[in-house]
Amino acid sequence: MALSCGPVLGRVGFVLLLSACAAAHGRFARLRRAQELAPGAASEELWFTQKLDHFNGADGRVWKQRYFVNEAFYKPGGPVFLMIGGEGPANPAWMQNGTWLIYAQKLGALCLMLEHRFYGKSHPTQDLSTDSLRFLSSRQALADLAHFRTATGLARGLADAKWVAFGGSYPGSLAAWFRLKYPHLVHASVATSAPVHATVNFPEYLEVVWRSLASENPECPVLVNKASDALAERLKDPKTFDNITKDFNLCSKLQLESDMESAYFLETVAGSFMDVVQYNQDNRDFEGVAATNITIKVLCGVMADASLGDPYARYAAVARLMADAFSMKCLDASFGNYVRDMSNTSWDGPAAGGGRQWVYQTCSEFGFYQSTDSPNQPFTGFPLSYQVKQCAAFYNISAEQVAEAVVQTNENYGGYAIRSSRIVFPNGSIDPWHALGITQNITADLPAVFIKGTAHCANMYPASSRDPLQLSLARDGIFLLLQQWLEQ
Repeated sequence: MALSCGPVLGRVGFVLLLSACAAAHGRFARLRRAQELAPGAASEELWFTQKLDHFNGADGRVWKQRYFVNEAFYKPGGPVFLMIGGEGPANPAWMQNGTWLIYAQKLGALCLMLEHRFYGKSHPTQDLSTDSLRFLSSRQALADLAHFRTATGLARGLADAKWVAFGGSYPGSLAAWFRLKYPHLVHASVATSAPVHATVNFPEYLEVVWRSLASENPECPVLVNKASDALAERLKDPKTFDNITKDFNLCSKLQLESDMESAYFLETVAGSFMDVVQYNQDNRDFEGVAATNITIKVLCGVMADASLGDPYARYAAVARLMADAFSMKCLDASFGNYVRDMSNTSWDGPAAGGGRQWVYQTCSEFGFYQSTDSPNQPFTGFPLSYQVKQCAAFYNISAEQVAEAVVQTNENYGGYAIRSSRIVFPNGSIDPWHALGITQNITADLPAVFIKGTAHCANMYPASSRDPLQLSLARDGIFLLLQQWLEQ
C-alpha cells in the first residue's frame, strides 16, 4: 500500500505516492496546466550531498540525493515551496504540473522537489540489504529535508525566506512532521492525504473501499463480497485451479500449497478495486500513469452486468479488464515470484523501484496493513497475520517488533493528536487513507479540508473541467490559507 500520491499507499502499503502523489489533488476552479503557464520550467537533475546517518556524529559517510528546481515563478522576496518525495522515484513532471505551481505563480515562489532517500536515483548505500535499510526511516528523511533546506537556503540566499512544505500521502505525513519537528526551518505545510496515525492493523482501509463502491451503486460492494467469497471457496479445491487459471488469465497454472499463497492471490485480485478506489478520477495523466479511465463507475458497471455470469465471473472479468488496461499479457499472482522479487537486495532487482523499501518502512515504522479482518468490507482471505509474516520473511522483523515500532512512531509524531501550527490537512472522502488522517479541525491553525467525492491527493493534481465544485473550492481555500500564513 504505498502512500505517495503517486503510486500508492495501497496494498502492503505500496503507494508510490512520489513527490507527485505528494502533490496530487486539488486546484482552482479554472486552473491551467503548469506547463501552459511555464513551458520553460526546468527539470534538470541536480544532486545534493547528504550524510548517511544524521544521528551519528562519528559516521562521516555521505551520498548524493537527487532534486529538481523550477525558478520560473520566483520573485525576489517570495517564498520557497519544497515538494517532498515519497516511496517511489521523484517524477520531474511535477516541476511543470500540479496545483502547487499555480500557487507558486500567484505567490512568486521558488519551487524545489527533493527525492526521498532510498527511492528513485537517491541511493545512500550499495544495496537494499536489511543492514543497509536501517538507514531508511522517516526520521532520517526529515533530517535530509532539514539539511537540504539549511544548506540550500544559505547557498541561494534564501535562509530567511519563508519555506512551505508540500506532500501527498506518505510525503504528506512528512510535510506535517517537517513542520512539527523543524518549526524554525518550515513556515507552513500542506499535508495532503496524509496518514499521520500509524497502526499495525488497518482494516478501515477496506471499510472505506466498501463505502466508496456503495456511493456508486449500493449493490456493488455486495456483489464484490459475494465474488470474493466464491473465489476463496474455490481455492480450497485443487480441481478448480485450471478453471481459475483460465478465468483470471494467470501467467502460470495456479498452484497453492500454503495459506500465504492463497492470501496473496486473493489480495492481488482485490487490488484492482483497491487501487481504482484510491485514485478514482484523479487527474494523473501527466505522470504517465496508465488506465486512469478505469473508475469506480466502470468497475461497478462490470460487477452489475448479469450477462457476464455470476458475481465470480464478473470479478474475473474485472481482473482481465485491468490487465488489458495496463497492457499486461497475463496476471502474475504467484506468491513465489513475489517472495523472490522482494528478497532481491540489488538496486537492479525487480522490487528496487520502491516495493522492498516501502514494505520495510511499514514493518519498521508504520504498519498500515490493509487486512480483511473487519466484517464491514468486501474482500476475503488476507488477514493481518499474512501481512506481518512478510516482515519476518523479508527483513527478520517479528510481529512484536512491528507493534513496538508503530507505538514509537506515534509517540514521536503524535498520531491524530499532532500539535503544531500552520499545517493544513486536505483529504478526500473516497480515499481509504483518510481514515488515518486529520479530517476535522484540530485548531484554527491546524485546519482540515475534507473534500467529499474525491480520492487520493486529488487537490494536488492539475485541474480538470470534470472536477467537482468541492474540489475547486478546496484548492481555493488552501491557497487563501497559504496567503494568510505567509503574511504572518
